[in-house]
Amino acid sequence: MKVQGKMFIWLSLFILIMAAVYGAWSKEPAGTTALFLAFGLCVMIGYYLAFTARRVDAGAMDDKEADVADDAGEVGFFSPHSWQPLALGVGGALAFLAVAMGWWLLYFSAPIILVALWGWVFEYYRGENRTQ
Repeated sequence: MKVQGKMFIWLSLFILIMAAVYGAWSKEPAGTTALFLAFGLCVMIGYYLAFTARRVDAGAMDDKEADVADDAGEVGFFSPHSWQPLALGVGGALAFLAVAMGWWLLYFSAPIILVALWGWVFEYYRGENRTQ
């Protein structure tokens, strides 16, 4: 994680310089604002990775002599049978479509989003998947 944190910090410095050059040269506010926002996002990600790297053990990515296979193993738990992300995606698509077609479409998309979000958060608290 140390390497990724340093990469994002250096990337943020590059984006900051490019934002200043772009803003001075083009006098265009939208692109300049977008570059400064990208700078802020890179700083946040770089800080998080550097902050987290101090609290976790060094991984294979931090060892210069490591192989790719040294980082193999379990990554985490991912729900293999959940339909909630699909419902959340449909609700989100309808919500974004509401911006283009009309705000009335939010009356249909908001309940879909809320029910899908509720189902995704609590899907392991009911039925056969209930943890004991």
